[in-house]
Amino acid sequence: MKKLITILGATATGKTNLAVNLASNLDGEIISADSRQIYRGMDIGSGKDLSEYVLNGKQIPFHLIDIVNPGYRYNIFEFLGDFSTAYTDIIEKKKKPILCGGSGMYLDAVIRGYKLGQANTNNILRNQMSGLTHKELVEKLETYGPLHNISDTSDVDRLIRAIEIADYQAKHAEMSMKIPKFSSLIFGIYFDRQIIRKRITQRLEERLNNGMILEVENLLKSGVVPEDLMYYGLEYKFVTMFVTGEMVFDTMFEKLNIAIHQFAKRQMTWYRRMEKKGVKINWINGELDMDSKIAIILEKV
Repeated sequence: MKKLITILGATATGKTNLAVNLASNLDGEIISADSRQIYRGMDIGSGKDLSEYVLNGKQIPFHLIDIVNPGYRYNIFEFLGDFSTAYTDIIEKKKKPILCGGSGMYLDAVIRGYKLGQANTNNILRNQMSGLTHKELVEKLETYGPLHNISDTSDVDRLIRAIEIADYQAKHAEMSMKIPKFSSLIFGIYFDRQIIRKRITQRLEERLNNGMILEVENLLKSGVVPEDLMYYGLEYKFVTMFVTGEMVFDTMFEKLNIAIHQFAKRQMTWYRRMEKKGVKINWINGELDMDSKIAIILEKV
């Protein structure tokens, strides 16, 4: 059975840098598991730095980055299909596939093999849900089984879409997608809580100083409506609110900083839940130097 190596961790832990160095050592290619780096033009806010994929003058191949335009609402079904295509392509070239990212649902879907069907808009079901409160919608989603993605419950539109997909899956189990069979070797990067807090705040300051506001302004000028940009959350939600005059800068920074810290906690909660469900994650201290991290992984590989 083919082996997939996965590098995961909370935001600001240096996942991409480690994955690139590992790919260089193993003659591998990287498959991104980041729900926002798939969008063209959403670079700074999503932490997409394509220069990271060049190591010692060598381009490290990557997949599932810059594949759709902003404003489009990419979903987990599409991700699994695109992952399967990328994985098969890498294996056929006799390279090592390395999955890297922090989007818990994407990672979990691949590692634990979610079975999903493509769900179209169900207007009848949407009409039935139109009068329900947020709490009632959450309760309805929970009737279909354990929540795969807690972020689905943070926004009414996403919540309704999650119910729509869950309802479709319940009625069309026989049409679910199958992904390639592989064994999975998973590594997670962690930092002490106080250190990761400092890293998150420092990175946010750097992004704001290096063009993130201009990036959002350009996306809006290109025709992406504010509501669509805010749908992507975190940086794109709060910076859009600043650019459109809904927030002053200091308020935007404070609220965004808090939101990213909360997001990092939710990521770690997701990974711990994966572990409780039987997923083995080999944790690596993020403060180790790169050679030490690579040595730990190569020993396992």
